[in-house]
Amino acid sequence: MIEKSLRGSSRYWAVLAALGGVALVGVLTYLYQFKVGLGVTGLSRDIPWGLYIAQFTFLVGVAASAVMVVLPYYLHSHKEFGRMTVLGEFVAISAVLMCMMFIFVDMGQPTRMMNMVLHPTFNSLMFWDMTVLFGYLVLNVTISRVTFGAEAKRLPPPQWIKPLIYLSIPWAFSIHTVTAFLYCGLGARPFWFTAILAPRFLASAFAAGPALLILLGLLLRKYARFDVGAQALRSLSVIAAYAMALNVFFILLELFTALYSGMPEHTSHFQYLFLGLKGKSLLVPWTWTSVVLALVAVVLLVVPQTRNNEKLLPWTCVAVVLSLWIEKGLELVVAGFVPSVSGAVTEYHPTIPEVLIAVGVYAIGLIVLTVLVKVAVSVRRELWQGVPGAADAHASAGHDAHAAA
Repeated sequence: MIEKSLRGSSRYWAVLAALGGVALVGVLTYLYQFKVGLGVTGLSRDIPWGLYIAQFTFLVGVAASAVMVVLPYYLHSHKEFGRMTVLGEFVAISAVLMCMMFIFVDMGQPTRMMNMVLHPTFNSLMFWDMTVLFGYLVLNVTISRVTFGAEAKRLPPPQWIKPLIYLSIPWAFSIHTVTAFLYCGLGARPFWFTAILAPRFLASAFAAGPALLILLGLLLRKYARFDVGAQALRSLSVIAAYAMALNVFFILLELFTALYSGMPEHTSHFQYLFLGLKGKSLLVPWTWTSVVLALVAVVLLVVPQTRNNEKLLPWTCVAVVLSLWIEKGLELVVAGFVPSVSGAVTEYHPTIPEVLIAVGVYAIGLIVLTVLVKVAVSVRRELWQGVPGAADAHASAGHDAHAAA
């Protein structure tokens, strides 16, 4: 089926060419970083994690969010997700690949990646994070290939794929939970040392992921004439509404605990984010931007009239994604190091090479996603072509076949 990706419109090839150019710049910049070292980044002794790890943390949530279409479709027989399931799996595949690439570029020396494989340390959370990420990638590649291949042949999927589908659901929760443990297991970092960090990660994942799937569905409807279904978009918007509201509630709990206790080692991190600390306030505008976007998004998603308005929905989803990209990105990562354990306030400024490499990684991930989505759209168009009402009938038949598997 991959040959479907070799045929497309001029717009399709223009998108791939643009992404390929950006990816090439990112690769060349990484080669420069590999030659010179991580000194080309804005990282320092006080802040060893920055832009790369911030993107890794955000994208793990995007990958985990595929369960929001897999779970209701396979376990609860929600037929409206029939056309979204494979798209969710494709988003998960591209997101996991980007997660791995961000870890790769953050390591500095690629040989360090092999240390976890050749010399595994079973009490290392980094080892387990690598394990669950790679396992989730294998599960999504296998499930999407087998189920979509069967759909292309108008056959039900084989029986042996059903246990893997069920296994992928708790596995999706595990990848973001283990990532949260990487942070909250560091007792010397009070900003992360909280039992609620893993639920916060999952809530943000189940808000950002559906929001991105909604945007993907709307883009496919407009530019590829592929309708994922209005009911699917409405259901995803409801999931995003509850998850985003829960994420805001969790943040308020964190703020109350830190501020009401008045313990300096907890309040200082939030002071740096919201007001600045010792004259340093680089993240203050970013923090307030995230807060405003989150509150606006919650209001627009909770109110049914605005949530179901498809002209307003894309902008609401953009607000959700941007708010969580800031909160679960640089805001979460950098604030954990400011102030340092010695009380020093060192600010982090991503350098141009860092930004170019990060953008390049995103470009590679989008190339993978674009190719996979092109294959999915082409195959389903062939299945539906020339048969009146085939799209709806095929979605229902596909659901029944999966349920019977």
